[in-house]
Order: sequence, then C-alpha cells, then structure tokens
Amino acid sequence: MSELTSTLSTHNPDRTSNHLSQWFFVALLVYLLICAVSIIGGGFKMAAGGHAEELFAFASNPFAGLVIGTVATALIQSSSTVTAIIVGLVAGGLPVSVAVPMVMGANIGTSITNTIVSLGHVKAKEEFSRAFSAATVHDFFNLLSVLIFLPLEIAFGLLEKLGSLLAQLFYGGSEVSMHSFNFVKAATSPVVSNVKYAMQSFGDQTGGIILIIFGIILIFISITLVGKLLKKLMVGKARQIMHSAIGRSPISGIFSGTLVTVLVQSSSTTTSLMVPLAGTGAFSLKQIYPFTLGANVGTCITAVLAATAVTGNTEAALQIAFIHLTYNILGVLLIYGLPFLRYIPVQCAEWLGRSASENKMVALVYILSVFFIVPALCILISNQFQ
Repeated sequence: MSELTSTLSTHNPDRTSNHLSQWFFVALLVYLLICAVSIIGGGFKMAAGGHAEELFAFASNPFAGLVIGTVATALIQSSSTVTAIIVGLVAGGLPVSVAVPMVMGANIGTSITNTIVSLGHVKAKEEFSRAFSAATVHDFFNLLSVLIFLPLEIAFGLLEKLGSLLAQLFYGGSEVSMHSFNFVKAATSPVVSNVKYAMQSFGDQTGGIILIIFGIILIFISITLVGKLLKKLMVGKARQIMHSAIGRSPISGIFSGTLVTVLVQSSSTTTSLMVPLAGTGAFSLKQIYPFTLGANVGTCITAVLAATAVTGNTEAALQIAFIHLTYNILGVLLIYGLPFLRYIPVQCAEWLGRSASENKMVALVYILSVFFIVPALCILISNQFQ
C-alpha cells in the first residue's frame, strides 16, 4: 500500500504541471535577461554617442577597473549580473581593454556570498574554522589568478587577444558566422526595438540613461528570480551530484562544479552549498576545492548567452564574454595544473580559518578589507599616479 501511495505521489499530475510552469517561467526570465543586456548596450550607445571612451576615462587604469568589478559584485552579490552588464556596456562602446579587469574583479567580488554564509557556523569553533576555510578558498584562488593574469594582460593583452580570436571564430567573415543565423537576436529584437522606440521621445542622452537603468534593473530582477526558481528545481539534484562527485577525483569535482553552476546559474549558490558540508566535516577542504574551481567556469555561461543577442558592437560583446570564459579556464589549468601553485589557496584558507576561529574579529576585518577597504585604497593610490 505504501509503495502504491509513493508511486501515485511521484506521478502526481498537479506536481508535474507545477514543475513545467516553473521551467516555463525560467525560460521567460532568461529571455528577459538577454533582452535586458541588449537594452543596456543600446542605451549606452545612445547616451554616449561617439564619446564612450571619455565616459569611462576614470576606469582606464586597470586597477580601477578591477576595483569597480570587485565592489559592484560584492554589493550586488552576483557576478552573473555584473558580467552581463559589462557585456551590455561593451556592446554599447565600452573598450574591451577597460572591461577585462572589471571581469577579473567580478570573480573576486562574488566570493563574498559564501564567506557570509560561513558566519552561520560562528558559534562552534571547529565548525567555523572548517566553514570559513571552505568559503575563503574561492577568494584566494581568484586573488592568485588576478596576481598572475592581470600583469600578463597589462603587458601583452593575452586575454584580449584570445577573446578576439574566439569571437572571430563565431562571428567573423566565414559562411558559418553567428551574424548570419543569430536566432536569439531575432527573437529578442521586437522587445528591444519597441523599448528603444519608447525612449526616443526623451532625447538621446536622457533616453539612453533611462534604458541603461531599466536594463540593469531588469537583469537584477531576472537573475534573482531565476536563482530562486532554480534553487527549488535544482538544488536537491545539485546536492546529490556534489555528494557523488566530490569523493571521486579532482577532475570529476571540477566538471561537477561546472555542471551544477550552469544549471543553477550562480557560482555563489554552488559554492555556498559546500560551506555547510565542510563545516560539518562531511568533506575536507582539499576535496571541496576542485568543485569550487568548476563553479568559476560554470558561471561564465550567462555572459556568453547574453552576448549572442546584443545590438551594437556584437563582436566586442562576444569577445568580453569569451575573455571571461578563457580567463577562468586558464586559471584552473595553470593554478591547479602546476603542483607548486595547486594548494596555495588551500593553505592560505586553512590558515585564515584557524585565525578566524581563534578571534572572530579576523573574519570581519577580512571581509571589510578584501571587498571594500583595500579596493577603495587602490582607487585612491591609482588616481595619484594618473
């Protein structure tokens, strides 16, 4: 009898219908997200006219761009939102060279979410030590990645060149270019065109600014609602994947972290799921670490998806989206691939976790310093040398 009840509940038509409606709403929100990115690009192009570079002169310093990306993501708590906005701005004329450090900063800023989650274990000393270490290993990996790749980018434009090459493969002058069969752009064009037309009565500058603000709000609402829906739909499966994959091997951990983040559309959600598992001692920091790296790669899907439908400088938008993807993949290959670099983030996170468990003020000082105070000082110092 109990088996029959279980079978009937599993095949409940109302439950299936509810799931289908939730997935339909997810698809609608993703559609609105893509429209919003195009709206930002169009608005930025309207407002800036031919003076886009002048408007972003304050961010021409790479360190200032890095700080802007870090602080914006720390405040919004979504690197997906910030990178989607950056893609829209690049489509509207923001120079790619200015956007690259911003994308790097977004990687750092997103780590604040799981760091805050770890504070839930603050009452138990050993649990807090493990949880805070699991949260901050993501920070240290991203900081190390910036220390390696930002100088290379400043000196050689490494990521900008790689991103340009990939963008040309998808958009360039071949018969199979994205430009010739961009069905996503065609699908979003009616919405974007009508919104732009409605703003023309306000004039170019005012209308453009309204479009940018509207697009940012729409991105924020879309990603927030998508995240909440996907948590309900996917988090149970995400936990199952984590439990089955983390204990196997580092490679499976990286791929699983990527997959779960693509499904949930939030590296913050993925990495935050690991914090309680680490705090309770279910998994060691070295076991969780590869899963975190996969989350870094998986979060890039939002920017790549958004870049396919922008209006304006489409190739540049694709370029910055691929730069984000390339940057995160190269970071994993280099840092995790080289034995002498591999466990530096783990060692730093373990030391910080022990220190924070001994003195809780260390955790507070760390969060304020890394995400707010140090970035503010960097801007002040960099302005002195301009």
